[in-house]
Amino acid sequence: MHLDHRWHTLSKDEVARLLKTDCESGLTSGEARRRLQRYGPNKLAEKPPKPKWLIFLQQFQDFMVMVLLVATAVSALLGEIADAAAIAAIVMVNAVLGYMQEAKAEASLAALKQLTAPRAKVLRDKRIINIRADELVPGDIVEIESGDRIPADIRLISATSLAANESPLTGESLPVSKSSTWIGGGSEGPGDRQNILFMGTTAVRGRGRGIVVATAMNTQIGEIAGLIQQANESPTPLQIRLEHLGKVLVGVCLALVTLVFAAGVIQGMPVYKMFLTGVSLAVAAIPEGLPAVVTIALAIGVQRMIRRRGIIRSLPAVETLGCATVICSDKTGTLTKNEMTVVRLVTVDRQLDISGTGYSVKGEFREGGRLIDPTLDPDWATALAIAALCNHARLSHDVRTNHSATLSVMGDPTEAALAILAAKGGMDPDIVRLRYPTVAEVPFDSYRKRMSVIVRWQGLRSMVKGAPDIILERCTHIQRGGQVRPLSQTERRVLSEKVARLGAEALRVLALAYRPLSVTQVADPPAENLVERGLVFVALAALMDPPREEVPRAIATAEKAGVRTIMVTGDHKDTALAIGRQLGLPASGVVTGDQLDTLSDAQLEKVLRTTSIFAPISPRHKLRIVRALRRQGEIVAMTGDGINDAPALKEADIGIAMGITGTDVTKDASAMVLADDNYATIVAAIEEGRGIYDNIRKFIRYLLACNVGEVLTMLLATVAGLPLPLLPIQILWMNLITDGLPAIALGVDPPHEDVMHRPPRRADESIFARGLHRKILIRGTLISLCTVAVFTVALMIKPSNLEWAQTMAFTTLVMSQLFYVFQCRSEYHSVFEIGLFTNRYLVTAVAISAAMHILVIYWPVTRPIFHTAPLSLTDWLIVLAFSGWSIIMEGSLHLVRSYWRRYVAVIRVAS
Repeated sequence: MHLDHRWHTLSKDEVARLLKTDCESGLTSGEARRRLQRYGPNKLAEKPPKPKWLIFLQQFQDFMVMVLLVATAVSALLGEIADAAAIAAIVMVNAVLGYMQEAKAEASLAALKQLTAPRAKVLRDKRIINIRADELVPGDIVEIESGDRIPADIRLISATSLAANESPLTGESLPVSKSSTWIGGGSEGPGDRQNILFMGTTAVRGRGRGIVVATAMNTQIGEIAGLIQQANESPTPLQIRLEHLGKVLVGVCLALVTLVFAAGVIQGMPVYKMFLTGVSLAVAAIPEGLPAVVTIALAIGVQRMIRRRGIIRSLPAVETLGCATVICSDKTGTLTKNEMTVVRLVTVDRQLDISGTGYSVKGEFREGGRLIDPTLDPDWATALAIAALCNHARLSHDVRTNHSATLSVMGDPTEAALAILAAKGGMDPDIVRLRYPTVAEVPFDSYRKRMSVIVRWQGLRSMVKGAPDIILERCTHIQRGGQVRPLSQTERRVLSEKVARLGAEALRVLALAYRPLSVTQVADPPAENLVERGLVFVALAALMDPPREEVPRAIATAEKAGVRTIMVTGDHKDTALAIGRQLGLPASGVVTGDQLDTLSDAQLEKVLRTTSIFAPISPRHKLRIVRALRRQGEIVAMTGDGINDAPALKEADIGIAMGITGTDVTKDASAMVLADDNYATIVAAIEEGRGIYDNIRKFIRYLLACNVGEVLTMLLATVAGLPLPLLPIQILWMNLITDGLPAIALGVDPPHEDVMHRPPRRADESIFARGLHRKILIRGTLISLCTVAVFTVALMIKPSNLEWAQTMAFTTLVMSQLFYVFQCRSEYHSVFEIGLFTNRYLVTAVAISAAMHILVIYWPVTRPIFHTAPLSLTDWLIVLAFSGWSIIMEGSLHLVRSYWRRYVAVIRVAS
């Protein structure tokens, strides 16, 4: 289906007839599957994933690999067939390993895109379901509300105060009002088609329902898809820094390798042999894969975060998470369970207690301890009617008739609780809506903090719900005993006190009110200053939303890690304060939005140092809080779910959207999505972010120290006038078995248990901060000195057996690196404190590398290729003494410390 059919010129009934769909029941599942096969997925043309053969070929595009291939060709031309074959085999194995790493990283990132794919609410088989947007087909009936990204081209069949931002299509940033009743003449451009919602645009206000008329490349935006460039993945800041570092290290390594080559030639060694040595040493020493290592580590970390319910939308966020110093979190659903239940209805002098929890319609209504039927009381019945009518939540149809059943609910949790309240009291929301149909609506948003629907009830009536302070100031009358009379100042004060008391009990409070209207008072769209003024107060609804059990512990963990938690919520200040106390937040007071408006920027920065709860505040206040924190040098993570939260999320260093309650616009503005809307997931993501950064530092520490050891070994031996301690084929083999599997295994090291006991690192911290460069240089030098010492001693013992001496040096260097990889697992603890076997991947990798090295020493087939000689038990003792001295010393010190602690403990007990 294509817009050339001019859907905007047809009535909604004509559109439904042409697309063979029923606006009341939607398509059947079977028909939807058939149409999906016919029209294909609802996706715009996008850059296809790299084919596997291309990923494999790209392993040979690296400059150093090309140099190695040239060296292979030179060896073959000079008749050194064995050397050429061995080098070619090592290049191939290296390419396979590189391919496996990159393919896994690509698969991880592709899976990540699937997790963050947009979704749509669609009517199928007479019920609303939530599906992936790429499963939509022409003829589907789709529901749209504020904050949704439009998933296809849609002809509206109903709309309430609906407006869309069509800037992706037209470039016009002002919202465009939409109408289901408007019909075009045929000459209108896309920007003038008031009854069409276009794929890729967003709903910024109101709600609506429509028929999908075009999908994928047949949509309006699909026509210009060829002009739309797919966004390329930008490298992360750390990747950029490491790429720059790699270029510097290339220069240093090439200079040292040139020095080794020159020194060897000057001493009379064959030019060919020194050429191969220089090339092999350059390949082994130059860390050309550092940026790729970061990608692999980040991809592995992202997968771990997904398992902990945090979905990363941009890789730089992983780095930033480890630096976070402040979490600004909403209350509802993030710090609390978002399992709303209305437990009380309150008026000036009455209170109705309601039993039952969750989405079960089983419950009792008691007033003064007496069981009552709320539908027989005019005040309570009116409150239930407002709860049912001023509401978009939908109850599951198939279980609604079972009064004791737990219902399936689709919609906002607060509205779901009000719908359950009505159903529990005997007012089925769907039946009430049919009896009193809605004719207009003023939608809820987080600035207004209220919502109104205009229904046909004894003429017309505006049904309103919202924040109690906002509603009460708009009320002029009150309904008591079914009679309406003016609201006195005493009654207003009593109600305000009751709101405060309910809030102090950690209950969320909404006010319910209405206003009779005449036909002339209702415009399209309705004027909120008319339909939401002069209201009749009916009741306060108190909702219980208990804190999540895991959040107090997560807040305490964040505090230990140097990360402050600030609650920013639109709820009443007393409710926020009560919940904050239950969660363990510092209860130094609450700053309201009105108070915040009176503060200068300097005053706000001062308040932020001591205040942890801001309530009630609006999204513009959130934005101001983020900016003030960032001016103080804080790294801010900000949560949000509504469309108006998007600016604050964009401004924050880490914008975090809610996966369950968040709008598409908010998710698009975020760097991370919480799949479970849980605050504890943010803390877990910070822990993973720190662990990932630690793993990258471990990798760099290990890789560069080993490279320094290899280069200095060759340089010291050559300058000292010794024969070459390593042959080119041995250097390449060592590079394969030590820089390969063990180094990659460091990337999957789990975060250490003390990672959240350290303060956050600075965002601009160098990768070599905290003495890492000294550790690299010192350990690289020690590895080199030990290897040269073993080589020298071997030459003194058997001056005529150079092959044996080279095997001793070769083995010492390999074993030094395999021992050292365990010591790289922590910068703060001994390998024996964290456990030798706690990273089974590393143990397996080291075992494989050691077995491969033993193979080339003892297998008769490989010994001539690698020019090795078998080692005796005495030889191994010498090698292990020189290569493992540091880990032996570390283990001895660990034992001494352990025995000393036990001794001190025994003495204390005895005394």
